[in-house]
Amino acid sequence: MNFDAYARTGVDLVNARLDDLDDLRAIFPDENAWMRDEVAERDLATFRRAQKRLRDVFEYGTSGRDAQAVAELNALLEAFPVQPRISGHDSSDWHMHVTSRGASVSAEYLAGAAWGLSVWLCEYGSARFGVCADERCGNVYLDTSSNCCRRFCSERCATRSHVAAHRARKRAAIGEQVAVPAQSDSLTPVS
Repeated sequence: MNFDAYARTGVDLVNARLDDLDDLRAIFPDENAWMRDEVAERDLATFRRAQKRLRDVFEYGTSGRDAQAVAELNALLEAFPVQPRISGHDSSDWHMHVTSRGASVSAEYLAGAAWGLSVWLCEYGSARFGVCADERCGNVYLDTSSNCCRRFCSERCATRSHVAAHRARKRAAIGEQVAVPAQSDSLTPVS
């Protein structure tokens, strides 16, 4: 099983817009086209609730609240239990699925996301769950950096944030120069 791929489905869900069924369908990659085809309006509310709970896991991890992250993941594993099964058509494509045959799209997707993030937490710790430091973004990510120092979900957000900070420092420096009264070079005494 590719646990990282399952963990990334959790990231994809948290970062997704879920305004309508089309938004929900957009989170399924081509290799899960069957999910995109089978997802129904009734699944939307389930995905929205899970999205909020998974965001909480990332917020708990980012703020060092490991026990809360673990408790939420355990609750999600109870709500969407993992029931592994072998799937495929012949010996060349056997692979594992995380739910029993006939499970709803939401049960299969969310069991995989909860399982993948749980394995990720056990393997790397909840400090590797991140929320983008760019306040305009808010996306979550899995920190795969070698020294657990990542702060942004993407290079784009990092660059945008750093450029904004640089410009703010520059404006502040210009404002300080204007605020300091000019020194007179003449030595004429004031009467």
